[in-house]
Amino acid sequence: MDKWTKIRRRVLVDGQSKRSVCQEFDIHWDTLTKALGHSEPPGYRQGQPRCKPKIGPFLEVIEEILRQDQKVHRKQRHTKRRIFERLQREYEYPGGYTAVKQAVRKWELQHREAFMPLSHPPGEAQVDFGQARVIHDGDEITAAMFVMTLPYSDAIFACIYPRECTEAFLDGHCRAFEFFGGVPRRISYDNSKIAVTRVICGRERQLTDAFLKLQSHHLFEHHFCLVGRPNEKGHVENLVGYARRNFLVPVPRVSGIEELNERLQADCRQDMERTLWGKTATKAQLLTEEQGHFLPLPSEAFEARRVQTATANSLSLVRFDRNDYSVPTDYAYHHLTVLGGIEQVRILFADTVVATHKRCWDRQKVSFDPVHYLALLERKPGALDVARPLENWHLPESFGVLRRRLENKLDGQGTREFIRVLRLLESTTVKELASAVEHALSIGAINHDAIRLILEHRREEPVRLFSLDGRLHLAAVQVQPPDLHAYHGLLVGGAA
Repeated sequence: MDKWTKIRRRVLVDGQSKRSVCQEFDIHWDTLTKALGHSEPPGYRQGQPRCKPKIGPFLEVIEEILRQDQKVHRKQRHTKRRIFERLQREYEYPGGYTAVKQAVRKWELQHREAFMPLSHPPGEAQVDFGQARVIHDGDEITAAMFVMTLPYSDAIFACIYPRECTEAFLDGHCRAFEFFGGVPRRISYDNSKIAVTRVICGRERQLTDAFLKLQSHHLFEHHFCLVGRPNEKGHVENLVGYARRNFLVPVPRVSGIEELNERLQADCRQDMERTLWGKTATKAQLLTEEQGHFLPLPSEAFEARRVQTATANSLSLVRFDRNDYSVPTDYAYHHLTVLGGIEQVRILFADTVVATHKRCWDRQKVSFDPVHYLALLERKPGALDVARPLENWHLPESFGVLRRRLENKLDGQGTREFIRVLRLLESTTVKELASAVEHALSIGAINHDAIRLILEHRREEPVRLFSLDGRLHLAAVQVQPPDLHAYHGLLVGGAA
């Protein structure tokens, strides 16, 4: 640039002849002409594209392969190496791999989609699920991470579930609404089967009952992205990766999922203190402003659950989410309703809860409640020692003592009598029954009726004297004393 400036000044300012300038700076006449015509070097300018004798005749073939790839799944499209191999085998391409790579890259750049920046008014949210690796009780698992974001304030809420499912989807919404302090007026989603049963046309959707119940309870408006257009909720797509990289690195080690969710909630609150590029306030300050555009939280809590009908089989087991749960044997072969939540599974017959189990997130597992099978064992006492539901049932030592004494005292009926005692657990706890059994053993009354009376006696509350203290409205009530003459006549007649 320094030499270019000196040449121009010599001719245009000092009036030096062009020929002498060419001799002084040892440049060609065309170079001098170019310098006088441009205030700075114009750079290399190619007059016409270079001829590509080897790759040129095959560019149309490459473009056709790439156009056809747009119609198939992205995981089964041609790689650059595969295109090169096809050109060699099918079209006798004589060139090298580098030229093919450059041709493919150029075509991809020309056909890469550009996106329109979207405005995000306050009161709108976006929802998505992502995956994260978690070491839970020593085992590394792939968990589902529910994420809700507010594009206006850039606030984020994340929580972990063992698996992406309906109840996790519903529970994540409830937790996010509570975390943000209100319900966003409009929420954007992809076309997950949890919320959408059928894509009809454009943005028209047939929605699941679970999603409609959630929406009816909280009254927000939904917005579903067009199929294959996740960029419509790009904010949450980006923040799913941000949460995974910043909140879950290194891979967390926890003994329970809820422990991890408490940590994630603390991380989300700490993230509120950041001020993003182009913003004039922190995320927390913008969220406070945005809360004025939210819908209020409902007065009644929404129960995040999945409702499913099932039939108990001959083993009194009901299948839900690839696991079996027991019910009392009286309900074998009956049609039941299963309410699956995050923490527990409840099984109903009509409006009555007949069984409650801790939720199992594994697959092909069986959750037994031994109490459910005691009524059947009373009819089949010989199965007591081989009953699978009782395999890992650890009762206090006093139960073993009671069984031995009953079997010694009653011979063949001792086992059945012991099962009758166990059936008291249908209406009491193991701790209460164990205390009653210990007392019965100490006084030598070890049959079922005696132990039942001990339990009932301990549950009775002493009769208390009625007092008018604090009952001023009863002070003015007058009660006439009863006439006891008739009763006296009966006594006299009896004595006679």
